[in-house]
Amino acid sequence: MMHNLFYKKFLLFTSLIFSSIFIFPQQTITFSASDGVTVSADLYVSSTQSSYIILLHQAGYSRGEYRETAPKLTNLGFNCLSVDLRSGGEVNFVKNLTSVDAKSKGLETNYIDAVPDIKAAIEFVSAKSSKPIILLGSSYSASLALIEATNNFKVKAVIAFSPGEYFDNDHFVKESTSNLFVPVLALSGKNEFFAMEEMLNHLNKKHLTLFRPSQGEGVHGSRSLWKDNPNSEEYWMALTMFFSQLSIK
Repeated sequence: MMHNLFYKKFLLFTSLIFSSIFIFPQQTITFSASDGVTVSADLYVSSTQSSYIILLHQAGYSRGEYRETAPKLTNLGFNCLSVDLRSGGEVNFVKNLTSVDAKSKGLETNYIDAVPDIKAAIEFVSAKSSKPIILLGSSYSASLALIEATNNFKVKAVIAFSPGEYFDNDHFVKESTSNLFVPVLALSGKNEFFAMEEMLNHLNKKHLTLFRPSQGEGVHGSRSLWKDNPNSEEYWMALTMFFSQLSIK
């Protein structure tokens, strides 16, 4: 458990940051995946000198999952790219345009089919900046982010909200991340925690930080950061602590 004084300091830190949020310019851009799908994304720029966080949504959602979250992350000093993955739908009145394009081309839109979209987002960001890349995933995309970070040297850290074995093979994520050595912050609600912990228990403990809320049940996926979640401050505190410990910013 965290020392109470340390906990209070981080609550103060986050409250000061978010008391005056600056909404940085946002641009909706497109780039191509390897199979020709047009991937849509929202770009939030803090500074050309800042690292990038690539934001990946949960099942049935779109880049709109991060309309509230991305400006706060940008206020913390990061650039953000919020990506429409082809496996998704609509949230916060934002339609998933990548899914629309993939379906128009007759392509599959299952969870695993979103991998080319993630790879394309990494290539898009790496072409713009030589700074380290962080992947932030939500639910199924959190699992894909962990797998991609295992195989892609351009990814230097992963933030995984509610990762799980959401694929046909019940041990797919565990088996696919056996050589994952970048820093990982994995967060979940209380009812998801033990399954998440078991899935990731093979990772080196010095690279892995696990989080569950101390009060309440928590929320599935990155919606836990939304202000309508009663535990959102706890999740933000865990996130800012993780950032403070990274040496890649």
